[in-house]
Parts: sequence; structure tokens; C-alpha cells
Amino acid sequence: MQVTPTPFASVIQPDDIIQLAPLLILGVLYARRVLTLAVQGHPVPGWRQACFYAGFVTIGAALTSLGDDSQELLSAHMVEHLLLGDVAALLIVLGLTAPLIAPILRIGFFNRMRVLAHPLVAFPLWAIDLYVWHLPVLYQAALRHPGIHALEHAMFLGLGVNMWMCLFGPLPMPAWFGNLGKLLYIVAVRLTGAVLGNVFLWSGHAFYPFYNHGDAVWHVSPIADQNLAGAIMMIEESILTLGLLCWLFLRAARESEERQDLLDFASTRGLELTDARAARAVAAGRGDDLRKRLEER
Repeated sequence: MQVTPTPFASVIQPDDIIQLAPLLILGVLYARRVLTLAVQGHPVPGWRQACFYAGFVTIGAALTSLGDDSQELLSAHMVEHLLLGDVAALLIVLGLTAPLIAPILRIGFFNRMRVLAHPLVAFPLWAIDLYVWHLPVLYQAALRHPGIHALEHAMFLGLGVNMWMCLFGPLPMPAWFGNLGKLLYIVAVRLTGAVLGNVFLWSGHAFYPFYNHGDAVWHVSPIADQNLAGAIMMIEESILTLGLLCWLFLRAARESEERQDLLDFASTRGLELTDARAARAVAAGRGDDLRKRLEER
């Protein structure tokens, strides 16, 4: 009896184990650190923990449910990469706090690596990684060799985390990277992804001969599959961009209101507080600390 393949269904493969094992270790270390901070009286908010573990669940689901199909359909592989490099990476960053990563930053090597999270470094690293891995020679090498495939996924996830760290991470950012800087950063990142999505969407030439056999399995031509992959990427980019712009707008409105409240509070008490100082405190998430210092005067 002939069995009809079911889209996006697979079993765990050896290269999946290579990629999932380190994640299991990191998840255990995260849980231990969360417990330690709770005992010390610095609990990690529940929503952050939920985001972190949701990121790991997303990675596991992408690797185990899309692994086989990504060997036959570019569109399935595109979904896998977007889940790893965009969605899972974002959720992991949302799950981090400064106290959580403090022990890591005490190690000299990792402390020096903080330079990679600078916006002017993180963006080009992410963009180069995105485009280089989609070159036919490397892309198809990853499909043929589990070790290279694992490296590809690790770089998509790692540099994706690094890219999101600039917007949502606990590391301090340069003074110039305020709301306008974040807006330009979001536009640059999303446009970079959109260009690649458009290349796949409108190209009339199949870039990856590896997927030619997918036509016989799924009855989808390589060109149609590639165009679908581009469409998936464009839709994901559009949804993510809209969400990021809404977040930035709400953040700017909240910061403006909080800054004005601090200025009014200082004015009613006859205390000196410049707009620049209030803005810096609010942007760094230390508006409450500044208010307490003003109350103690």
C-alpha cells in the first residue's frame, strides 16, 4: 500500500539530536539560575520565564516537525529558519534579565563578546549570516551534511538572538540608540529580510537543484516552491514589522509620559531636574529609581 506523505511531519533525526542536546542543557542552567535568583529575593518575572521556555519549545517544534520536509521543500525550510532566527530568538531574548546573565558576563571572554551586541555590529553580522547561508553552495551543503546543517541553525539562532538583544535585551545600549535609533534599526533589519524574500518570490529561476526531487514527492515545481518560500518570508516580515512598530510607538508614548511626570514631580518640589537627565533615566528603565532619589532630597 502506498503511503501519501503528510506535510510537515517527521521524526527526530540524528542532526536534530545534535542541535537539541545543547538546548536541553541551557534550559536546565536557566532553570537553576531562576531558582537561585528567587531564593536571593530577585525573582524573574513569570512572563519572562514563559517567553524563554516558549522559545525553546519553538526550536524543538521547528526541528522535529519540519526536519524531513525541509529536505524536500524550500518553503518548509524557510518556515524552519524563520521560526529559529526570528521567533525563537526573540522569545529567548525576552526571557533574559540582567541578573540572569550576570554570571556569564563575569567571565572575561563573554564580557568582551558584548561588543557584538552593539547595534552597528549586530545588524551587519545578522545580515551577512542571512545572505551567506542562502548562497546555493552553502545552503545545499547544509542540506546534505548534518554537521553543516547544525552549524547553519546555530548561527541563525545565535545571531538572531544577538540582533534582538539590541531592542529587547538587558545589555546597555549606546546613548544615541533611542527610539529614533531603534526605528531605523527595525527598518534596516526588516528591509534586509524583505529584499531576500522578494528575490525568492519573484525569481523565475530555481536556486537550489537539491529540491528538484520535491516535485515528484509533493507535485510542486521547484519554482512554485521557491516563490511560496518568498511569500512566507514576506508575510512573516510584514507581521513582525507591524508588531515592532506598534511596540515602539507605545514605548515612546510611555516614556514621554513618564519623563513628563518626573519633571512635574521635581518642579512641584522645587528640585532641579533637566529634561535630558529625566529622558536618560526613563530610557534606561530607571525612572522609579530617579523618583526615589528625588524624594530623598
